[in-house]
Amino acid sequence: MKDGVNGVALAVFVFFFLLVTVMGFLAARWRRAENEQSLDEWGLGGRSFGTWVTWFLLGGDLYTAYTFVAVPAAIYAAGAAGFFAVPYTILVYPLIFTFLPRLWSVSHRHGYVTTADFVRGRWGSKGLSLAVALTGILATMPYIALQLVGIQAVLDVMGVGGGESTHWFVKDLPLLIAFGVLAAYTYSSGLRAPALIAFVKDTLIYLVIAVAIIYIPIKLGGFDAIFSAASDAYAQVNPATDKPRGALVPGEAGQWTYATLALGSALALFMYPHSITATLSSRSRDVIRRNTTILPLYSLMLGLLAFLGFMAIAAGIKVQNGQLAIPQLFEDMFPDWFAGVAFAAIGIGALVPAAIMSIAAANLFTRNIYKDFLKPDATPEQETKVSKLVSLLVKVGALAFVLTMDKTVAINFQLLGGIWILQTFPALVGGLFTRWFHRWALLGGWAVGMVYGTWTAYNVAGPTQKHFGGSSAEIPGIGEIGYIGLTAFVLNLLVTVVLTFALRAVRAPEGVDETTAGDYTADVGDAGVRRTMPKVGTGH
Repeated sequence: MKDGVNGVALAVFVFFFLLVTVMGFLAARWRRAENEQSLDEWGLGGRSFGTWVTWFLLGGDLYTAYTFVAVPAAIYAAGAAGFFAVPYTILVYPLIFTFLPRLWSVSHRHGYVTTADFVRGRWGSKGLSLAVALTGILATMPYIALQLVGIQAVLDVMGVGGGESTHWFVKDLPLLIAFGVLAAYTYSSGLRAPALIAFVKDTLIYLVIAVAIIYIPIKLGGFDAIFSAASDAYAQVNPATDKPRGALVPGEAGQWTYATLALGSALALFMYPHSITATLSSRSRDVIRRNTTILPLYSLMLGLLAFLGFMAIAAGIKVQNGQLAIPQLFEDMFPDWFAGVAFAAIGIGALVPAAIMSIAAANLFTRNIYKDFLKPDATPEQETKVSKLVSLLVKVGALAFVLTMDKTVAINFQLLGGIWILQTFPALVGGLFTRWFHRWALLGGWAVGMVYGTWTAYNVAGPTQKHFGGSSAEIPGIGEIGYIGLTAFVLNLLVTVVLTFALRAVRAPEGVDETTAGDYTADVGDAGVRRTMPKVGTGH
């Protein structure tokens, strides 16, 4: 580890940070609409992004600083179990190919801005809509915090802010500045800011991965030496757990955990509000369908990225916080100027999704709490103003988490968010294909899944914490260790089905469905589908 501030790397980092800051503010003028004071414009970019822009936006949205820092950090800490992120991003695309075009169509037909909007319209239940909205906001908060952890990891490795003995304000000042800039251009430009910045972010990430996967193995003696060093390191006993540190290949005991975590994560990914926000910003069904076929290119990048965890071990990287392993690897292995490029890729890789996530959470509050329960007669201008303000508050909450809690366990809270958001799957995806479920049954299943998932996760201890120490526990009735979120999801479905039979038997009121069968297959140009101007990006 190098002492002091890495001036060259910092200068390159600051250059790219200033570049995307300027782009963030200029995005407000990028194909400016005649009426900017609506959530369609501020929160969904005018629903007008083409295939090229949507691909970068979704990629910037889904492949975050968590991807760049936490996935290889998990492999650095525990071995191949951290590769679960690769199969789950492969599983997710055939899944979303079946339902995202339907969600796009019905949302554009009725002007839905959030998933909770659709749930309210489909099931005729503001209570169920409120549950989905609150779950989305709750699950998004630790996800935003994880992006800020990624920025802070880069700043720590560059030596910015001083050591642990430095006054907290001085130490955290660079992060506060980055947070302030992010908040300012998100408030000003809405979704157009991360959409424009995503071009820079993804270009940098692909460049850094391409160089790293060739350059670092050459310096370390090849992949044989890397895997050999990693295998030896994983065989060492961890004093905190009295077990081997990890494994180069998952053992039989970990296969259920690996498989259920991959499957559960695939089901949960596009339940997150930010994923749907980026989806609804596109201008046609065909844009969505094209993106589900070309987004797997990012999974190829993710597989290569994961190898960095093995490389960090082979390079002798020693850090207390695993989140620092990859930034430290870059500083030790790359020339200072290219380390700055890599740090910029991580930093911008945090800014883009953090902006989209805060917008998505703000839209949920505005449409499904403020408008539904507090001010039903709110004008589009009032909705936009409230959403802008709430987007700031969401970032403040995430920043407070980063500044006051142990950064080493940030990923555990993000995984807890995954447990929560998965419980909205029956109401959202189920509603896109059938209305057989009863709205009260869906609410009951959601409540049971949330309580079970949260309580079970609370009782999981980790090496550094007594509660919320992980996302896996024993599966009732099977005895294997598996992903808590998937177990809670299955329990959610069982309760929903049983309650649906019971409520239908007593003829409980089912609510009014404001959608029709044709809404789910409508495209731009069909009667009733909302048209938005101007067009942004290209369609091919």
